[in-house]
Amino acid sequence: MTDLTKTTPATEPGLIPLPPTAARALTLVGAIATAASAFLAWTWTSEFPGDLTITGYPGGLQWLTFTGGILITLFALSGYGIRGLGWLLPAGNNGPAVLTALGAFGTTWFTVIAIAVNLDGLVNLEPGAYVAAVASLLAVIGAFALPAGADETHNAKAAFDAGLRKGGIPSNTRIVIATFKGLAAYIAKPDRVPAPGALAPWIERAVITAVTAVGLGVFTYGIDTEYGELFIGYLILVVFAMWALHSAGLTDRFSRLVAHHRGFTLAMGFAAAIAFPFTQTDDHYANIGVNILIFGTVALGLNIVVGLAGLLDLGYVAFLGVGAYTAALVSGSEFSRFSGVQFPFWAAALSGAAASLIFGVLIGAPTLRLRGDYLAIVTLGFGEIFRIAVNNMDGVSGPDITNGPNGIPSIPDLDFFGFNFGQAHDVGGFTLGRFANYYLLMVLIMAIVVLVYTRAADSRIGRSWIAIREDETAATAMGINGFRVKLIAFALGASLAGLAGTVSAHVTYSVVPTPYQFAGSTPPNSAFLLAAVVLGGMGTVAGPILGAALLYLLPEKLVFLQDKSLLAFGIALIVLMRFRPEGIIANRRNQLEFHETGQLDVPDTETLADDPAVTKAGA
Repeated sequence: MTDLTKTTPATEPGLIPLPPTAARALTLVGAIATAASAFLAWTWTSEFPGDLTITGYPGGLQWLTFTGGILITLFALSGYGIRGLGWLLPAGNNGPAVLTALGAFGTTWFTVIAIAVNLDGLVNLEPGAYVAAVASLLAVIGAFALPAGADETHNAKAAFDAGLRKGGIPSNTRIVIATFKGLAAYIAKPDRVPAPGALAPWIERAVITAVTAVGLGVFTYGIDTEYGELFIGYLILVVFAMWALHSAGLTDRFSRLVAHHRGFTLAMGFAAAIAFPFTQTDDHYANIGVNILIFGTVALGLNIVVGLAGLLDLGYVAFLGVGAYTAALVSGSEFSRFSGVQFPFWAAALSGAAASLIFGVLIGAPTLRLRGDYLAIVTLGFGEIFRIAVNNMDGVSGPDITNGPNGIPSIPDLDFFGFNFGQAHDVGGFTLGRFANYYLLMVLIMAIVVLVYTRAADSRIGRSWIAIREDETAATAMGINGFRVKLIAFALGASLAGLAGTVSAHVTYSVVPTPYQFAGSTPPNSAFLLAAVVLGGMGTVAGPILGAALLYLLPEKLVFLQDKSLLAFGIALIVLMRFRPEGIIANRRNQLEFHETGQLDVPDTETLADDPAVTKAGA
């Protein structure tokens, strides 16, 4: 007889041969000990950054170990079926416990090794460091000994169903029993998370608000890290924690909440972005934030070209340069060719966007009839031609327009109705410095760009872009003018990049040809922009912004990667393509395309209709 309950994969033993009860207990003990070890001294000297010499109060990397221990504890306790924690494991598996254990282990052992290396020897370790290392290792051993697949609750249910079948109960009776069992399971688990729409709307909005606040705190902590070791530990823990949340099924449930409250979620995201500079006491971090937003805005414009229309553009950073140079020429710099001209910012911004749009049309009109690698080569050539051209327009090698390799310096700060962006201002008891002012301006511009992107993607032209991306020949056969559609995508993406370039010129005070190249050690350049789109997730709004944040933060925080950044990002992209080719934030269409039936680790599901006896009884 067919197995009627084959809806979850059969439980497999863990990688380490231990009884499930002992494995879960070992995981819990290791997690608690890992969290407690953060309150012990790990070294005797304060020469290691973070001051890990105090007993009774964590410091620096110890806070990350403490957080990792708490996460393991929560997932381990939820595996025991403790009331109030069932919502942590909607997928009902042990993967989150394994991943959080690996995150805490990686952070802890990295810290211990870094102390020994930086201070020249294991002799500099205090007993607390050994306790932390052993405790995190015990948590990993226990987690790897947990059964793979479904947890014990699912196994008990499968055994009960098998007993029913062996009892010879008629098929129709089994249908009724299955129905009542489903109702009983719903009543017996009051702590389960209902599907979106089952909760009151204000509760769902409260959940979205809480998640946004946590996200702002995590992002702020990452930017505020003062030394490379702390950022590496933070990165290890965050990567494994996010992976664990996805494995637990929590990210999928939150995505469904977002789908029900898309407008509210977008508003909360911008509210969190506006709140960021008010959390900072050092304007340097606001400088990082404004550059991330500029980089993210340009990446979002490239996402129209690459993510929606499927056009591989390798010279896109040139449009950022067109906007920056246009703003520099008309914003009142004494070194500008038009030094007597000073447009208000709105006019300079429109001029930069318009100039980039014109260049997009001029470059796209003769080249967009090409496809694939040929188009990529042409756009790469355009990017290099732009950089070489502005480098030679110095009045010697060419016309005197851009001041050659010296660029256009002394670009004045913006001034809106008496509000000078170059001066610090007190707002509600908070002092906003120069970069914080420009950061808030970029949040406004980002909102405009997101609005343009979403409206365009959801419009008829957006559907035409997607059709062209999937199969240009078939789209053309269905009546879509492929050339016109691609030209619109190229021009719109170029204008958005030019708009961001106008702000970039004022933030940096000067514009020089050097950054506008295909590849380099720091963003922005075309390779980084394309990597941000692919890494974050093509065809999404949040994906390129997240990718831009990661690719800007990593070189900023990890100085030793400056000369090897392209190698590191190339390896990261290869790993991402292997395990998550749709990007960190996946577009639903791309996710289904990359994970077709037979590629996902999803077990075959049989229903009552697959059982001949049930089919015969129903007939």
